[in-house]
Amino acid sequence: MMQFVKNFPLLALVVISLAGTATVEAATGMNPPMKLVWHYYKVTNTCDDAETYIRYQVEKFYKSDNTVAPKLLRLLYSDCMVNGCDASVLLQGPNSERTAPQNRGLGGFVIIDKIKQVLESRCPGVVSCADILNLATRDAVHMAGAPSYPVFTGRRDGGRLNADAVDLPSPSISVDESLAYFKSKGLDVLDMTTLLGAHSMGKTHCSHIVNRLYNFKSTGKPDPSMNTTLVSQLRYLCPPRTQKGQTDPLVYLNPDSGSSNRFSNSYYSRVLSHNAVLGVDQELLNNDDSKEITQEFASGFEDFRKSFALAMSRMGSINVLTGTAGEIRRDCKVTNANYGA
Repeated sequence: MMQFVKNFPLLALVVISLAGTATVEAATGMNPPMKLVWHYYKVTNTCDDAETYIRYQVEKFYKSDNTVAPKLLRLLYSDCMVNGCDASVLLQGPNSERTAPQNRGLGGFVIIDKIKQVLESRCPGVVSCADILNLATRDAVHMAGAPSYPVFTGRRDGGRLNADAVDLPSPSISVDESLAYFKSKGLDVLDMTTLLGAHSMGKTHCSHIVNRLYNFKSTGKPDPSMNTTLVSQLRYLCPPRTQKGQTDPLVYLNPDSGSSNRFSNSYYSRVLSHNAVLGVDQELLNNDDSKEITQEFASGFEDFRKSFALAMSRMGSINVLTGTAGEIRRDCKVTNANYGA
């Protein structure tokens, strides 16, 4: 048994239960959020093939664009970690949640809208945008190499949240600040370290790392915790400042996977070798627990995969709306009160 498992009994239970069995089948033994249901739409006989329809559409998108996986992962994180998994991030409009500075560059909206159109044509008014986002993300990251973890369903959609209410933290915060943020959402150090592993795929804007490259903590020098070769490579891609009218360049969060956008544990190896692109990722070595977990995940991909399944299920249960709360939007971009307006 891996060392860190001793310190996190819940993961130990999952690791034991998954040994030698298929991930999804075994993972259904985990305790779901009380108000969510395994295969809700089949159990309630409201849209038996909802998950099949979603998986088919995601596969179509993924075959032509593998960035679907990191885009949906970030979109789900941006939804669940702010106001709970209520699809509020999908709502359009001035000063909406999706227009917040922290959400600049979010993608995946077209995929969710297409899936919603398909489901509305087959099971009108039944499948929530919140469930679609959770299920579509699960399917996309599975296609990228992650486990097909359980998504308990029955969520309903929330209302509009203004941009100024978005509390997503900076990618340059300390590990203590990061852990405090995750704990405020009901998650722990294992969840935090695992979910940051989503940075094994996708890109980030240079503006999120420029201080690490040129003026770390106003020293006029790069972050001393960053490998000097990586500093040189990223300086080549990221100028100290963009010129007027120039776009903010993008760089890979994990150059090891690059354009393949494959889900792997190489992210943790990069953290250990001081090759993390984001400051918050390199900070994992500054906490005893997150450092130990990082070391274990770097040496054991299966343990990371199993922990990822658990962490994604836990994140997907944050402040969900069920029963008569919220609504089932007819269009994920607008509330029903504004539908057709």
